[in-house]
Amino acid sequence: MAYALGIDIGGTKIAAGVVDENGRVEQSIRRPSPAHDFTAALSTIGDIVTELCGRYQLSAVGIGAPGFVDNDLQTVRLAANLGWRDVDLGAAVTALTGLPTVVENDANAAAWAEYRFGAASDTETAIVLTIGTGIGGGLINNGAIVRGQHGFAGEVGHLLIKADGRRCGCGLRGCWERYGSGTAIVHEAREAANVAPANTKRLMELAGGDINRIDGHLVTQAAVEGDPTALEVFDTVGTWIGIGMAQLATILDPGAFILGGGVAEAGELLRAPAAAALTKRLTARASRSGPPVHMTTLSGEAGVIGAADLARTLVAEIPLPA
Repeated sequence: MAYALGIDIGGTKIAAGVVDENGRVEQSIRRPSPAHDFTAALSTIGDIVTELCGRYQLSAVGIGAPGFVDNDLQTVRLAANLGWRDVDLGAAVTALTGLPTVVENDANAAAWAEYRFGAASDTETAIVLTIGTGIGGGLINNGAIVRGQHGFAGEVGHLLIKADGRRCGCGLRGCWERYGSGTAIVHEAREAANVAPANTKRLMELAGGDINRIDGHLVTQAAVEGDPTALEVFDTVGTWIGIGMAQLATILDPGAFILGGGVAEAGELLRAPAAAALTKRLTARASRSGPPVHMTTLSGEAGVIGAADLARTLVAEIPLPA
């Protein structure tokens, strides 16, 4: 059996998994790591590889990294949330482990996993949205990742969705991820609780009466229990997601949208209003069927699976140290 190691780098943790050629995770590891400290992150990756190499024969390492990854599939040009700029991550990991390493944008890695083994496996053209703190995007066209001229394609979270809207971490205003993300869910819920606390009784109970304790998990729980404000929050945020998907559908005409990331736990609470808003705003909808909207079938493992499978696929093209 051919095994590759997939690694998904987050802001506070690094997830890894040994993945076989069928996309099955044989063993997974999660380690806390201050990823903003590149040296510490690299050390954690080295420890993970050392531990798993003793149990499996690994052919390659694939890494899903947040931010802008160069088309050389080695260099992270900018990971703003981690404070990385022009980091040659692939070469550093290869030098540390002796294994060929490919680096891909984390949303691209997740999209590849969904295309190969998950909810997008029945179409050659799909858009995978990883919705968490922001919105990541992976574009699959004719069975290949769309990377663009520099490797930066798919940064859909920064589509202008509302002119002069909320300020975004990228420096602009009105970006899609300020309205259709996990951050937006928390923003909407806290605002509602502050303005009309009587209408958010269950949500405030779950938060122990402290608005600042409201997070995405509590909003989801309250919505499942029927809290009207929590349900309204999902309707609002889901509608914004659908509005953005309609714009992407106009440009790219995908065969399907796949919703993943941290908000996937909300399931139908988010998918239903998003799909309805997409259908309502789809151009030429009388002349075509709208793309279906599915939730991920790979849950939180999509990034690890996709990174590993890409590394296995590209192993012959990955440079090894001299």
